[in-house]
Amino acid sequence: MRKRIWFNRTFATAYPIVEMIRNNPDNFTFEIYVTHPKRHSVMLQIADYAELEPTLDVPEYIDYCLSFCKKHRIDVFLPNYRLVEISRHIKEFERQGTQVMIAQEHQLLEDISDKGKLFQLFQDVPEVPIPAYAIVNTAEQFQIAYEQLKQDGNKVCFKPARGEGGAGFYIVEEQLDPIDRLFRSTHQQITIEEVVRTLSTRETFEDIMVMEYLDSYEYSIDCLAYEGQLLAAVPRKKVEGRIRELEDNDELLRIAEAVQQRLQLSYLFNVQIKYKEGIPKLLEINPRASGGMYISCRSGVNFPYLALKLLLTGKADVPVPKLDILMTHVERERDLTRIL
Repeated sequence: MRKRIWFNRTFATAYPIVEMIRNNPDNFTFEIYVTHPKRHSVMLQIADYAELEPTLDVPEYIDYCLSFCKKHRIDVFLPNYRLVEISRHIKEFERQGTQVMIAQEHQLLEDISDKGKLFQLFQDVPEVPIPAYAIVNTAEQFQIAYEQLKQDGNKVCFKPARGEGGAGFYIVEEQLDPIDRLFRSTHQQITIEEVVRTLSTRETFEDIMVMEYLDSYEYSIDCLAYEGQLLAAVPRKKVEGRIRELEDNDELLRIAEAVQQRLQLSYLFNVQIKYKEGIPKLLEINPRASGGMYISCRSGVNFPYLALKLLLTGKADVPVPKLDILMTHVERERDLTRIL
């Protein structure tokens, strides 16, 4: 088998993912195409074909993706950037002969990407606890939600209802020592007075999720699924710094199974969980490979290759993950020999 695979704009941590796809046990040959808007991206270095990706509005970007696939006769497109928007156009890619690795149909991906709608999907799923939260879009609503959460004994945080990772995340404090905040704080902290004052400068704003702050360990559960079945799940604990533990945790494995039963995802997805007072609570679900998935592959499950094989052939032998592994990662140097 020889196939052309395209990675559009993605994380530098996809570098080892490309290596795992190339070094597959079946000796299938994959020609790797990569595009990225940053000319020094390390992803451009690992590609067989690399191209600078233009910065475009959504409709123009979709046209660019379709044109790229047609021009280069791409067999499989693994989208990261604009994944949800691309999912609306799957049939157009398929008509050109390109399969797109997408976890579910467009509307569900839209709902998953909105944390408020995501939490609603699990309101009646006891196996997946969700934090206390409120969705607000005015300063007055924010103040009311904050006071209610505080009254219930919670520390409060907030973040955009739509967004990835920690962008826009803040912990709300009654007051902060300016010197400590300037020189010693390791978290994004803000006072309630500052939040309300800032939000009050606009009548309305995009939805914000105000929620209880979860103060214990965080986990990413990397998952592989196909045709309604969860084939592998690896809970990856953020111990400290760069230390990670692939943990044999039945509680988290049950959460992964419950997520799959509700959403019926395919290929790769990631469940973000954080504990509070011994209870694991849902943070978000990413319907794609996570940035740290390559670490979970130390379990013996080659997540990216197996997902690709399932897409192309409909079958794959998935090993039982080896867990209870404590590990870290180190930097690797790489000469930038291809500057576009």
